[in-house]
Amino acid sequence: MDVVRLLSNHRVSDLDRAERWYGALVGRAADARPMEGLLEWHLSEGSGIQVWLEPEAAGSSGCTVTVRDLDDVAERLTAAGVEHDGVEQASSSRLLRLTDPDGNRVVLVD
Repeated sequence: MDVVRLLSNHRVSDLDRAERWYGALVGRAADARPMEGLLEWHLSEGSGIQVWLEPEAAGSSGCTVTVRDLDDVAERLTAAGVEHDGVEQASSSRLLRLTDPDGNRVVLVD
């Protein structure tokens, strides 16, 4: 398998609320709106997050994203009003656990 791109899909019940939350997470507005009910953030050349309006499945998604400067990201998220419990030390990395308003999980690691 020759992977060219990987998109994490998050299903939500309120697209406007999700757009604000994921916009705060990524630090900018959505990069694309490929179709009605879908927002997309391009995180790197080969990765991104898609947020789908799908109320019946909201809260059943999750992803893990490796970032640089996890402490800076945590501070920026706090300033943007995104709730979290702070950076945690795991066995081989540090992580920041986040939950969007629908209960979808996003874990940032460094």
